[in-house]
Amino acid sequence: MQTRRDFLKNFGAIGVSSTLFPAWMPRMAFRPPNQGAPGDVLVCIFLRGGIDGLSAVVPFGDGANYYDIRPTIAVPEPGSADNAAIDLDGYFSLNPALAPMYDIYSAGKLAVVHAAGSIDPSRSHFDAMQFMEYGTPGNKTTGTGWIGRHLQTAAWQNDSPFRAVGMGAMLPNSLRGATPPLALRSIADFHLKGRDGELKRIEQTLSQLYAINAPANTLETQAKLVFETIDLLQDLNADSYQPANGADYPADAEGFGLGLKQIAQLIKADVGLEVACIDLGGWDTHEQQGTLEGTFYDLLGTLGRGLGAFYADLGDRMDGVSLVTMSEFGRRVEENASQGTDHGHGNFMFLMGGGVVGGQVFSQWPTLAPEALNDGDLAITTDYRDVLAEIVSQRLLNPALDQIFPGHTVTPLGLVNPK
Repeated sequence: MQTRRDFLKNFGAIGVSSTLFPAWMPRMAFRPPNQGAPGDVLVCIFLRGGIDGLSAVVPFGDGANYYDIRPTIAVPEPGSADNAAIDLDGYFSLNPALAPMYDIYSAGKLAVVHAAGSIDPSRSHFDAMQFMEYGTPGNKTTGTGWIGRHLQTAAWQNDSPFRAVGMGAMLPNSLRGATPPLALRSIADFHLKGRDGELKRIEQTLSQLYAINAPANTLETQAKLVFETIDLLQDLNADSYQPANGADYPADAEGFGLGLKQIAQLIKADVGLEVACIDLGGWDTHEQQGTLEGTFYDLLGTLGRGLGAFYADLGDRMDGVSLVTMSEFGRRVEENASQGTDHGHGNFMFLMGGGVVGGQVFSQWPTLAPEALNDGDLAITTDYRDVLAEIVSQRLLNPALDQIFPGHTVTPLGLVNPK
């Protein structure tokens, strides 16, 4: 008869930690799923690298202040060329790569916030991302993320292990907190590194060592729930999942399309998901930016196609989803000598979902006039925390904004309808 010590030793030898949890699984408490929250599911997309918001959501109404200092990378104004921008409101327009977003905008389910961002002046990617994800610009000692604090201060209890999910190998700082999140590369790969036979053997051994069917203590409960969780994910059958309504997710190298598809699948499965975070990187376009053909345009196309597919796939379920995009900072207004853009300041955010007051570009627009710039950058007139705070309070139904964004006085914006 194998002892617990021998079993755990052998368990670790095949790539599993010396607890009941496999090495690829986060240190977390596994609890019964299917216990949701009263508010929306939050989907947070971080565009890492500092996206050029002036090439994504184009202020063509600024005229010469935009076009004269971007002679090679400016997006043509609407109606002026085959690859021209798509008019939104007579002043702002979408890069043609974001064409899938136009119908969502027209349906009133997408809003754009421009001249938004973090008030901290840092141009360091690492610092700016950390400040933004902590929700405390200028303060590196916070230690928890704004989403982590939201989950901790929420009035309800949700015992699902899928309460907070980070799609990808690394968990974002925004999820740091008392509620352990789940890092998930792929639903289909959520097993013992492909060795189904080993998984079955381990489960049989655990059944001998612990009362898995009728657990009597915490350790036995965790053993049972480890395998219940694996079974649940396998039951989702990710490989055969068919998106609804003709949704066509991009098959990009970054895995962004796959990640969004799996978030949609988790939402539909009602496993208790409250928050999902996913990144799309590669926006640090210092050279040969490729606004209309090249790196930037291709990445923007991935973003637009991904969001368009996600919206179509969820259909009516988008009424219970709030999606937001952000980036650590924007790019400078003037293009550089390498036909790229350097680190800047103000940027844009997308808000998408059933509760969004859409069909608008919200901005206290400072203009791109030389005297209105912040040291050559688009000035920030909307603190990104105000955008997030409105989603948290009105759609996620958590009023504890003083704890989620400590030291910040929230300014109401009217970007979402109360749930």
